[in-house]
Amino acid sequence: MTRTRLGATVVATLAATALAVSASPASASASGGYISGAGTWTDDFGDEGELTSSSYSSSSAVCLWQQILWAEGANESNGSDFDLSDIDGNFGPNTTYATKKLQATWGLSADGRVGKNTFGHADSKLRYVSGSTADGKSLRVRYDGAAHDLDLLRATTGRYIIYKNGDRDQGSPVFASYTANYCD
Repeated sequence: MTRTRLGATVVATLAATALAVSASPASASASGGYISGAGTWTDDFGDEGELTSSSYSSSSAVCLWQQILWAEGANESNGSDFDLSDIDGNFGPNTTYATKKLQATWGLSADGRVGKNTFGHADSKLRYVSGSTADGKSLRVRYDGAAHDLDLLRATTGRYIIYKNGDRDQGSPVFASYTANYCD
């Protein structure tokens, strides 16, 4: 093989490899701008970005987490259960406290940060309702909380849609965004 052909073969191989790598689905994270998933729903949350009082602290992603706190009946700092009026998309002291209490209940490190372990545990409580896991198809799941159920929709883009009050029949649908707070 001549040097020219060998060089062309190497370049073609590298280009094909680069295309194959770039075509691979990226894992979900905050850099995507939204809580999202693909394929099976049971691992959609565990690879998400971290939510804290200083990281994505005012966002619709926090709304989703606060809805999970509500669904679990997590305790607030005043001893009452986290309720719908507490869902404002702001990760303040009340959300931090309730997160720590829920993490302890789940047997996780109670650090008040919603990261891979905490979001990953929430994955185990998602239940299939309807739709398809195929790319470009929507999927309806239900979060099976200890106190309440929570309706969620994974749109055809893979982005999660939440309902402002946790109920798809009565709540306004909004994307679970890291960069905007539609629940305020």
